[in-house]
Amino acid sequence: MNHKGMHLDSARIAFLGPGVMAEAIASGLLGRAGLRPDQLTMSGPRPDRLQELRARHGVRMASDNRGAVAEADVVVLSVKPQTLASVLEEIRGAISADALAISIVAGARLAQLREGTGHAAWARSMPNTPGQIGAGITVWTATPETAPEQRDVARAILEALGQEVYVEDEDYLDMATALSGTGPAYVYLFMEAMVDAGVHLGFPRRLAEQLVVQTVKGSVAFYEHSPSHLARLRNQVTSPGGTSAAALYYLEKAGFRTAVSRAIWAAYERSSQLGSGRKRGQVGES
Repeated sequence: MNHKGMHLDSARIAFLGPGVMAEAIASGLLGRAGLRPDQLTMSGPRPDRLQELRARHGVRMASDNRGAVAEADVVVLSVKPQTLASVLEEIRGAISADALAISIVAGARLAQLREGTGHAAWARSMPNTPGQIGAGITVWTATPETAPEQRDVARAILEALGQEVYVEDEDYLDMATALSGTGPAYVYLFMEAMVDAGVHLGFPRRLAEQLVVQTVKGSVAFYEHSPSHLARLRNQVTSPGGTSAAALYYLEKAGFRTAVSRAIWAAYERSSQLGSGRKRGQVGES
C-alpha cells in the first residue's frame, strides 16, 4: 500500500507482542473503528495466547514476527522492553518501505527503533492502562519521514485507546511515561490508602471502597463539568477551621506534594534509563 493512499479502514495491521495493550488496541479497532478481524494479525511466541485472541476476537495468528511484518501496512510493536533488541533484529529489513510502524514500548526511542529495523517511518507512543476500556490517554510523536497520511492512521489507531496527544519533542514521551503512563498506579495507591483509612475508622471494606471510588469519579466529573484551577476547587471544600483544613494541613506537613513530585521524577529517571539501555543501578541513585 502506497502511504499516499493509506487509510485505516483498509489497512492490514500486525501486532508484535499480543499483550494486554495490543488486545486493547485491537478491540477498539474492531468495536469502535469498524475494522474486520481478518485485517488484524497477532504474532507472539505463545500459541495459547494467540488461540485465546483468535477465539475472542476472530483475528489472524502468526508465530513468525518477520512473516507477519512483511504482509502488514501497519506494524504495532508491543513487546516487553527486555525483548525489544532481539525482536528488532528479527524484523530488520522486513517492514515494507511504505508501511507505518508504531511502538508502544516504554523507553524505546525513535533512533533505536529506526536503527534496529532499518525502517524510517516510526511513531512512538506512550498509552496508559485505562486504554483497555477506551478511557486512556496516549502521548505520541513520529519521525520526520512519517507522511501526513501515516500520521492520520497512527492517530486513528491510538484513538482506539481513548484520547491522543501529539507532541513534536520526543523527550515529552519519557515525561508522559512518568506522569500519565504510570499515573494510574499513583491513583490506585492513593485510593487504596483512603480505603484502608476508612476501614481503620470502622467502615466495612466494601462500603469504604464504594465511598472512595465514587468520590474520585465524582471529583473528576465535577472538574470536567466546570473546569477551574485545581486549587480553587480544593478551596471550595476547605472551610476555615474545618475538617478538610485539618486534613490538608496534615498532608502538607507530611510532605504529600513533595512525595508525589519525587515519585514522578523517579519514574521519569527510570524511563530515561530504559531509553538509554541502562539497567537499574548503573546511574547514581540516592
